[in-house]
Amino acid sequence: MKHLFLIAAVAIAALQSRSAQEPLILVRSIDLPRVEGRIDHLAFDAAGQRLFVAALGNNTVEVLDLKSNSHIKSVPGFREPQGIAVLPDPKLVAVANGQGEGMQFIDAGDYHPARLVRLGEDSDNVRYDPATGRLFVGFGAGALASISPADGKVLGEAKLSGHPESFQLERSGPRVFVNVPTADQIAVVDRAVMKVIATWPVVGAKSNFPMALDEANHRLFVGCRRPARVLMYDATTGKESGSFEIVGDTDDLFYDAARKRLYVSGGEGYLDVFQEEGAYRFARIAHIATAAGARTSLWVPEQARLYLAVPHRGSQKAEIRIYEAR
Repeated sequence: MKHLFLIAAVAIAALQSRSAQEPLILVRSIDLPRVEGRIDHLAFDAAGQRLFVAALGNNTVEVLDLKSNSHIKSVPGFREPQGIAVLPDPKLVAVANGQGEGMQFIDAGDYHPARLVRLGEDSDNVRYDPATGRLFVGFGAGALASISPADGKVLGEAKLSGHPESFQLERSGPRVFVNVPTADQIAVVDRAVMKVIATWPVVGAKSNFPMALDEANHRLFVGCRRPARVLMYDATTGKESGSFEIVGDTDDLFYDAARKRLYVSGGEGYLDVFQEEGAYRFARIAHIATAAGARTSLWVPEQARLYLAVPHRGSQKAEIRIYEAR
């Protein structure tokens, strides 16, 4: 009997030790009741401690309270909501529609419709620039728009060679790096004048969708689906400087500057964690099983948390899984 207790104690200790060493720990999940179809991007409201979820297939925006870890609201009235961002002043939520006329703003307090910005079909990724108070939206067959959230005016449009996917705003300068997968390129836009100033070829792989920027070290990480790889670029020269294999069907990736890690979520059903071992060398330290179709996520550095969107498929319910970095 003592022998059995000893074996059990050793097994428990081993599990605890392994858990302590995992770079991401699943701490809880929040159900998304009655949400069907694909889930796209997420946005974090730091002041209100809320998470806004673009439930594309459900034509809704789901609102989660992160203080009580509960679902508090399902906001209808969208047409394939894709990109989403929380704006501080005025306090609005910007939602880009894949179908319909473009951007919709809702009040972040009571969720009533605030205004509509007509851009055209396939409004997609959204980024807010706190330095200028402008909102940037990729849309249509090839354009990046600059919008004034206060009045909804389109301040400028940069023409691109194809539909834009993920893009990143440089904080120390005016550049925007834009993935244009149908043109096999990264477009570099000067957002002060809203013009393309350079294009960098994507040759190491195709279908470049997600992107992350490590501005301090002048590195751009580009997630590709064919084959499933991350391509690394020197953000100063535009030259590819390395690559490595990742989970399939990725739609989001993030660089964790504090821990020098890269997080990659993929619809293949895994969450990858890579640890930096040199300027352009990364080693996979975790390949975490998630769920089929769970390809969008959001890394929130101030919380050291990653939020993963899991769609309803078969017995798997729609939910947001919350991981903490260790």
